[in-house]
Amino acid sequence: MPFTATATPTTRTGGTAEGKEFIALVTALMATSALGIDLMLPAFSDIRAEFGMAADSTSVTWVVTAYFLGMAVGPWLYGPASDRFGRRKPLLAGLTLYGVAATLAAVAPTWPLVILARFLWGVGASGPRTISVAIIRDRYDGDSMARLMSIIMAVFLLVPIVAPAAGAGLLAVLPWESVFWFPAVVAAGLMLWARRLPETLSHEQRRPLTRKAVAQAAREVVGHRQTLTLILAMTMLFGVLSVYLGSSEVIVTDVYDKEQWFPLFFGAIAVVLALSSLNNARLVRRIGVRRLVRRMAVVGLASAAVLVAVSVATDGTPNLILFSALLSIPLALGQGLSPNSNALAMAPLPHVAGTASSIIATVTSGGGAVLGGVASGFFDGTVTPFALTILAYFVVATALILWGTATVQDSQ
Repeated sequence: MPFTATATPTTRTGGTAEGKEFIALVTALMATSALGIDLMLPAFSDIRAEFGMAADSTSVTWVVTAYFLGMAVGPWLYGPASDRFGRRKPLLAGLTLYGVAATLAAVAPTWPLVILARFLWGVGASGPRTISVAIIRDRYDGDSMARLMSIIMAVFLLVPIVAPAAGAGLLAVLPWESVFWFPAVVAAGLMLWARRLPETLSHEQRRPLTRKAVAQAAREVVGHRQTLTLILAMTMLFGVLSVYLGSSEVIVTDVYDKEQWFPLFFGAIAVVLALSSLNNARLVRRIGVRRLVRRMAVVGLASAAVLVAVSVATDGTPNLILFSALLSIPLALGQGLSPNSNALAMAPLPHVAGTASSIIATVTSGGGAVLGGVASGFFDGTVTPFALTILAYFVVATALILWGTATVQDSQ
């Protein structure tokens, strides 16, 4: 028997057993995108050896790049399709492609075929990620959506901690291909579980899948000031995360000469981000999502300014523990702002939730990745350019959030 659901937005976030199962399922669906990246990081050396690469070859990173490219393309398929056919069928199609592409990557005899499989895998992964947000918007609204997104984000942030260790465990007892086979098995299990998920988009709410209808929905998304400004703000915040992900290993290794400390540094900050996301869900209930995003943006901007001040005062090499503590504050606030901003961006557009979700996923992921890539070229052997970049992105994000939420009612 499927658990119940409603297409009418609610204000509760899972007090019943059915509500908790819904949260658990949607969280698992969204986590598949991270699993497809982090699980295989420990297998890079084995992949190099299998395909005749040099021990220090960076070509292996194409398994990540191709996956991200697929995730950037995929939302444009699933979002409009879910507005036309409902959420269930495109969701199951995405999980199917995820599993088939993972299987293809495991058995591919050549490196180009592995890269093609990884691209298709990313396209498949974008389905659960994009449609899950639309499903949440179908069932929840305003503060309740923000609380649920914060809970999901907390679990999502724990995946990068657990997945590499799980991948190493698989490699200890199984061939390297197991890091591809395991996600395929997970996708199959989620397909069975997702069959219990009722359709959340009624037939009356569905839109035709035509170029004109999709273009009209896209114009509604980018034409709404609140939605557009918050999408751009989330892009800047994703840029903050991308800068951190792209620069943290270099900073710990080259600035501090503490390469052996990097797993501890990375894991500790990930735990802080996850705990902050859980606390964010509590704050939404107490303060309201509009007030919270405005306050968090200002505090995040101030914390980024403090990070810059300390970096400049110490000639770009503050104590590593102090640097880690100061860095975790704007990172945590930025990650807390993302689900809240997502909820407010989606609030005015329930009738085009699938298309809106696809635009948000593509713009924030693609734009944030570009911002992170641009910032990586500023490294000068100190943490100062890194800190200045975070501050610059927070300045823009804060301005956009304050402007975009200026006339939003607290009840939204």
